[in-house]
Parts: sequence; structure tokens; C-alpha cells
Amino acid sequence: MLINTDIKLGDCKDVLKELPDNSVDLIFTSPPYADQRKNTYGGTRPDEYVDWFLPISKELLRVLKPTGTFVLNIKEKVVDGERSTYVMELILEMRKQGWLWTEEFIWHKKNCYPGKWSNRFRDAWERLLQFNKQKSFAMYQESVMVPMGDWAKGRLKNLSETDKIRDNAKNGSGFGKNISNWLTRDKAYPTNVLHLATECSNKHHSATFPEGLPEWFIRLFTKEGDTVLDPFMGSGTTNFVAQRMSRNSIGIEIMPEYCEMVNNYICPKQLKIA
Repeated sequence: MLINTDIKLGDCKDVLKELPDNSVDLIFTSPPYADQRKNTYGGTRPDEYVDWFLPISKELLRVLKPTGTFVLNIKEKVVDGERSTYVMELILEMRKQGWLWTEEFIWHKKNCYPGKWSNRFRDAWERLLQFNKQKSFAMYQESVMVPMGDWAKGRLKNLSETDKIRDNAKNGSGFGKNISNWLTRDKAYPTNVLHLATECSNKHHSATFPEGLPEWFIRLFTKEGDTVLDPFMGSGTTNFVAQRMSRNSIGIEIMPEYCEMVNNYICPKQLKIA
């Protein structure tokens, strides 16, 4: 099986139209946030961000497989001492497009610098919004299980009667528990908070995220041979990790220098998997 990495130069709004319908298993990306990366990408005002992004998300909806997942790393900015609402507005408009807003993950930046402003403290987190085309989608939860941890030593010693039965939520959220089932297990399912340090070396790009971030979601939502798309490729972190994990990938980038850099680094390493 040949693992292919395809790097495309151009505006993703246009390049995405070249991709076939229902051809991508996972979209993982971090577009320029509103008014961010002005020197590189020009920046988009918060009040114009939703209109700018919706034509792109429309194409992403088309190319994603029905069983696929779209993970969007995005964060609103503070304007005049108040949080902007463009992320919430974008979620609502994407739902009108046909997206299901399935889940929200939080990336806790473990090594974030301390700091304060007159009315707030420095952010140490970012959102990762999960969207899907349908309620049933590919998900490999066992691939991201974590060690049980020390909490189990105390928690599992004194089980109540409620802990010994499965208590399903009446609101249909799917929550259920039978704590006694975990007595003999050494691994548990993680929460939706990811504790990862930021990328300290920016790889010649203004906003590089750590390899562990796309890796976690690639494990969760794809298997070997699947296709991962990053329509805002930047320094190619998503594509590099996808290749290392034996996934095909497509990267789209509007800046020629980043395309050249990623091509020189990734494409000579095309993999052939038996």
C-alpha cells in the first residue's frame, strides 16, 4: 500500500473544488484566527470572519466522507476588553450548512507563559471543534486510551451501590457508569481535555501546533491508509504526522515558501506499506 502526501499551492477555497466528493476521512486544521497572522495571511476582521469561512466549510462538507470528521482548531480574540463572538456565530452558521456540531475538545497548553491584562488573565487553552456529516462516524476510541492513574486506587476501594450498576442518563446523552467494571482494568478512556505543551520551535511559521495535537485526533478518527486533509497547511505538521502514522494526506497552502519547505521535507519520504 503506497502512502501518498499531496501538497497543493493555492487558496483552499479554490483548490478544494478540485477534490472529489466524499474522499477525505479526517479534516484537521487551524485556519488564521480573526486579525491574526496579518504579516503572513493578511488577517480577517472578526465581523467578517464567518462570511470568509463559510465558502470554505461548504467545500469541506462536500469532500468529507459521510463517516468522516472535521476538527477545527480555532479561538476567538478579545476586542476592546470583550470576547468576540465570531466562533459561536460560525458554529451556528455551519449547522445551517448541514454540519453536526458533535463535540468540543479543549487543548490545555501546559507550558503557557503567565500574564495578565486589566480585566483578565492569559489564555492557556484553545478550542478544537468537532463537526460531522452524520451521527454515525468512524471513531477508534481504544486507540487513545490512557493509564488508569492513581485516582483509581482510592476511587475503586469504596464502591457505592450506585457504582455497581450502569446508570444511563435519561436525556439520551449516552452517559452510563458501572464503576466496578474498571476494577481489573489498567487503561481508561480519556476526557475531552488534552494537556499538551505548545510548539517551542516555530518551524519558520508564526503559528505551529505540537505534533501531539493532530496525532491524537488522527489516532481517534482514522486507521492506516485513510486520508487526512489540512486546508491551511502552514508548516505541514498535520501532513508530517499523517505520513509517519501511515495515513495519506493532502495539504493546501497559499504561501509558496511553506509549500516548498513542506515538499522538500515530506515528499521525498513517501512510504510504501506492505
